[in-house]
Amino acid sequence: MTKRGRVILHVDMNSFYASVEAAHDPSLKGKPLAIAGNPQERKGIVVTCSYEARAFGVKTTMPLWEAKKCCPQLIVMRPNFDRYRQASKAMFELLRSFTPHVEPVSIDEGYMDLTEILGETSPIELIQKIQDQILRELDLPCSIGVAPNKFLAKMASDMKKPRGITILRKRDIPAIMWPMPAQAMHGVGKKTAKKLETIGITTISELAHGEDLQLKALLGINGKRLKDRANGIDDRKVDPDSIYDLKSVGHSTTLPSDVTNQSELIGILHKLSEKVSLRLKAKSMLGYGVSVMIRFKDRKTITRSIMLKSPIASIDELHSVAKSLFLTHWDGTPIRLLGVTSQELIERNQAVKQLDLFNYEEDAKHEPIDRLLEDIEKRYGSGKLKRGIQMNRKSHKSSAQTSFSKEFLQDHE
Repeated sequence: MTKRGRVILHVDMNSFYASVEAAHDPSLKGKPLAIAGNPQERKGIVVTCSYEARAFGVKTTMPLWEAKKCCPQLIVMRPNFDRYRQASKAMFELLRSFTPHVEPVSIDEGYMDLTEILGETSPIELIQKIQDQILRELDLPCSIGVAPNKFLAKMASDMKKPRGITILRKRDIPAIMWPMPAQAMHGVGKKTAKKLETIGITTISELAHGEDLQLKALLGINGKRLKDRANGIDDRKVDPDSIYDLKSVGHSTTLPSDVTNQSELIGILHKLSEKVSLRLKAKSMLGYGVSVMIRFKDRKTITRSIMLKSPIASIDELHSVAKSLFLTHWDGTPIRLLGVTSQELIERNQAVKQLDLFNYEEDAKHEPIDRLLEDIEKRYGSGKLKRGIQMNRKSHKSSAQTSFSKEFLQDHE
């Protein structure tokens, strides 16, 4: 990298949850350890695992019974998110001791821009110091990618784990990055990779040299963006405030006349939840919080919110929570306005179902149905078709949960 170019780091904590547990209890060091949603149930799923466990073939999202079959001596622990939040807070505070240009992107990874603090010195000594200090002070390993932009830094940090430091320059792209499978590129998931295969693109090189119109027809505006990334083009700045950019998505409606009919009001909440869900999915976002706004006949307005254990975006989940909030706080007074808002948003590909990983299996089961419903909504308008079993489900009162995501965000305000 030239001295005039940007020096961007992507700091990625290695096997974060398992590493935090080993730092908390040194007797776990060097042992195969898995963090799982419910160790007591065969349906429990591995959230993350130590590198010692990975050596036996244990993988993230693997069912516990399968993980134990791969590694009979596997140590299984439930997640302790308060402990992980505190470790994350300490890690980002340490990064900010080097530069204020730190952008958290999730609990265990973030970007740093070292351009302004390097001067004439080589970055490698400073980067090594950052990695060593995180290990020395927090007893946590990390890998660091170094590049002239965020995308290449992210790609670089994945190339050497654990405790790697990888420099990826633009001139290195043809030799290092282009021979890799397209799906190995950050931003290309399984579904996108399968779409690319239909037009003969299987490597990052083929994507980098893809035809613009063909990519746009296949992937929309994302096609050109992915081609740029494959060529190492990324002008995004390291923005410490970007984590707060999109905080909520909501819809409200003023009723033509004051309403007291409960079933009618619940129907309105469903329509509002439907609109919020479609916007969330269009933005590939999930929300940890749901709020309901109620304006009464006398214009008195109240807003009631709840934080959830796991982020949601589906119509039925949003409606269930909104309905519960509404029924809990409505006293029968005539209503003139209702609103539903999804809050504390997170990108879908960054979201982790943090407590009840059985929901992960449930979502996977319903995803094809949800996609079909979305297609029908787009073609024929809202309200044409509903998922019947879900519509007949009895509502249940939600108890307030402490949102791990919310606390993580508050730590960085």
